[in-house]
Amino acid sequence: MADVLNGGPARPVTDQSTSELIQRASDQISRLVRDEMALAKAELAEKGKRYGFGAGMFGGAAVLMGYGVGALIATLIIVFDLFLPLWLAALIVTLLLFAVAGILALVGRSKVTQAGPPEPLEAVASVKADVDEVKHAVKAGRNSV
Repeated sequence: MADVLNGGPARPVTDQSTSELIQRASDQISRLVRDEMALAKAELAEKGKRYGFGAGMFGGAAVLMGYGVGALIATLIIVFDLFLPLWLAALIVTLLLFAVAGILALVGRSKVTQAGPPEPLEAVASVKADVDEVKHAVKAGRNSV
């Protein structure tokens, strides 16, 4: 078996000094932390791309919906103008729009607070598993001494 860190043949653990073992453990933990950080970064980048694409599509849909809603509002005012004065028809439609906007804002705020923060769940689970593995290895090492 080769020593991956030093590039030479691996010496048995029993032949290595405590300082060598501590240095080796430190190097492995450093590499593990870097790898876990890289995993978290990659996971968040992938999620960010998905969110960005979805948000762009929602943005485009919102622009088109805005034009459609504008046309619908104009149509509604024209319909009310058939049996009400124009100013009153426009006022009624305006108040109706503000009421709907208020309801949508309250529902939207509720949903955003329920969503919670985005987290790299896979990376967190992997780090927890690594910590548990190290704890068990240390505990097993103490018991064997």
